[in-house]
Parts: sequence; C-alpha cells; structure tokens
Amino acid sequence: MNIVKPSIPKGTRDFTPTEMMRRNYIFDTIRSIFYKHAYLPIETPSMENLSTLMGKYGEEGDRLLFKILNSGDFTQGVNFNDPEMSVNKLATKLCEKGLRYDLTVPFARFVVQHQNELTFPFKRYQMQPVWRADRPQKGRYREFYQCDADIIGSISLINEAELIEITDEIFSAFGIAVVMKINNRKILSGIAEVIGEPEQVTNLCIAMDKLDKIGQEAVCAEMMERGICESAIEKLKPIFEFSGKSNDEKLGLLSNLLADSEIGKKGIEEITTVLDYVKDMDLATELEIDITLARGLNYYTGAIFEVKAKDAAMGSISGGGRYDNLTGIFGLKNMSGVGISYGAERIYDVLNELNLFPAAILNPVKALFINFSAEDERYALSGLRAVRKAGISAEIYPDHVKIGKQMSYANSKSIPFVIMAGENERNNNTYTLKDMTTGEQCELTLDNIIEKLQ
Repeated sequence: MNIVKPSIPKGTRDFTPTEMMRRNYIFDTIRSIFYKHAYLPIETPSMENLSTLMGKYGEEGDRLLFKILNSGDFTQGVNFNDPEMSVNKLATKLCEKGLRYDLTVPFARFVVQHQNELTFPFKRYQMQPVWRADRPQKGRYREFYQCDADIIGSISLINEAELIEITDEIFSAFGIAVVMKINNRKILSGIAEVIGEPEQVTNLCIAMDKLDKIGQEAVCAEMMERGICESAIEKLKPIFEFSGKSNDEKLGLLSNLLADSEIGKKGIEEITTVLDYVKDMDLATELEIDITLARGLNYYTGAIFEVKAKDAAMGSISGGGRYDNLTGIFGLKNMSGVGISYGAERIYDVLNELNLFPAAILNPVKALFINFSAEDERYALSGLRAVRKAGISAEIYPDHVKIGKQMSYANSKSIPFVIMAGENERNNNTYTLKDMTTGEQCELTLDNIIEKLQ
C-alpha cells in the first residue's frame, strides 16, 4: 500500500511550541496596549455571507476571496451554458459564503447587526485569522492573523492621533524601529480633480499604491492602461518628486497644487490637524507624509496609514485608515470609523530577522521534578502541586527512567532547574534544587525552593 505523505495547503503553516510562544508574545503585547487604551474585544465568524464581502475591496479583493461551495448539490439550477456567465457570477450561484478577507468589513456588519447593544463611540479590538487566495511568498500567506483596533461612531481626528500613539507604543515595546507613512484619501481625490480626472480617483489610487513596488514608469503605464490620459499623468510628475522633503514642505507644496480643490484642501486640513495632535506625544516613530500612499481598499475616505520596519526587508507590517461609508453599505448611515491593522505574521518575521524575541519567552517551565520511583513519586507530586499553587510553571517526568534521560529532557526543553525528591529528601522533608546552568545544587525546604524560583 502506498502511503501518501501528509501535507498542508500552500500559504498555510503549522506552528511549533517555540513558534506559538513567540506568537503569543506578539498577541499578548498588542492586546495589553489595546486594553490600556480602552478597546474592547470581539470576535466574528471565520465565514461571512458573500453578499457581505463582495464589492468592498475592489476587483482584486473580490478575486482573492476564498469562496465556499454550497452544501449538497451546489450545481442545481445553474446554467453553465449561459454565455453571460462570468467567473464572479458563477461563484455567486455556486457559493453563498466565503472566508473573511479582513476584519474591517465583518466589523462593519457586526456594528450594524448589534447597533442597539453597543455604546457609541465604540472602540473594539479583534485578533483573528483572515484568508486571501494570493500567491504565497515571503511575508505573504493565504492564512494569516490580523490584530485590529477600530473606533466607530466619531468623526474626531483625536482618534487618528490615538491610533498613531498606539502604533508607536506597540513597536517601541517590540524594539522595532519603524516609519509610519500617512496620507489622506481626500488629498488623492483633490489630485484627481486638479489633473482633470475626477472620475478616475479609484484607478489613480490603485496605480499609485504600487509605486514603491514597481516604480514610477510602470505606475504611469498602468494608469494609461486604466484610462487616465497622458496629459493628466504628466501633471502628476511633481508629486512623484515629493520624496526627501519635510512634512511641512510637502504640505506647502500640496496647498499650492490643490488650491482650487475643496476636497483636496479638506484633506490637507485633516492631516495637518492630526500632525498637530501628535506633536505632544514624544513619539519614537518617524512620521512621513507620503502622497503616493493610497492603500488599495476601496472603503477608505480620509486618513490612511502604513507602517514599515526600518531595519528589515519587509513590506508594510501595519496599515489602516478612516472610512465614512462602510456601515452605510449595510443600511446604517452617518457612522464614521477609523482603524488600523497589525499583521502578526510580518511582525513575527521582522522580530525573528532582527533577533528581537526575548529569550525568556521560550522558557516558560521553571522546574522539572525528577521521578525516582513509585515510592518517591507521591512526595514529588506533593511538591509539584505546591510549586504550581505558588504560580510557578513546573512539571514532573511521568515515567520511572534513568536520571540521565530525565536530565536530558530538562536540557532539551531549556528548563533552568530540576528538583530531586528521592528517599533521602523524603526522610528529611526537603528537596534538592539543581541549577541546570551552573550545575550547583542544594538541599532546601519547599518554601525556600519556591522563594528561589519566584
């Protein structure tokens, strides 16, 4: 019989205990900062109705949605010979549900569905996996975790400033030096206006968002493919040359460029206000106005953010922005929100590349009780219960095997102490504590051992 070697789908991963302890360090650090800023946890289902997800992320997002075939005879009533049957149309016939693409659209659905149970402004955090049918590559997976924080039901720009402060606290806690790029969709709308292509703002954003990936020449070529005329693209040239200038210089140039665009001027006013709020925050994070930052998601209407690590070759590790109309799609109008998402996988890869994971997180077990014999086992178990009751992580080797094997077990798990509870210790009502790093050992009372381990 041929045995097929087991495998997992491309773009997904198993996590070993070491990897999980490191991931939990990431989640716990981010969660503690969310909690400090008064964000409340929620969770939503892994799958949503396709009607909830489709049309919210642009054409690329719709294409990358994982769709779930209907139960039973999913082909019933579908005319495969219909000449107007596109791939997306066929998908809606065969599939009613899909795996969530991000946490923001499900959050908007959640707010609309539970609006009578919530107090607004509502501040929530959510840390769950999302799925995208993308091509797997470094830093890009088909299943990955996002850690989101959102404030909905308030138009105040204090909220944008708070998200910048949270970002600074998170990456300072991790020891990652980052630059946070900021822009405003209203500025992009203003640019589309002044170059004479107001209806092309979405295509403009999609193309400009790729500037750091494919370069100016390719971006201009894509704009032409998307129907933006050559003369309009020519007017964009000064914007491509904004790099290297200070934020104040960029705002001054934008004020001149967008002098005839009301929406553009509103965007400049908003970004100026946010920068004014953060002046008092003493941030370690570098803030940079980036006019080419567009973020591909269609639902952003105001501020947009993107965070990159300075010392690691990685794409954005965090991003977000203001959305005014997302709940309106589900019937709840005038409910503006702003949020940011931190990519756990990319943060993990950066911490790993820069060797920034604390060594202590890999040694959660403080002590191993040696199991000498059935007679000594009860005495060891009694000590183990007392140590655990004191809040110390400890275990006993479950089998009566040679001490060398038990010591090797402790070494392989980097357990710093072993506790011996043999006949001599049992008779003296003591335990022998051995430091696995120095090799030193001493006979102590259980209270003394607990004190040393704490």
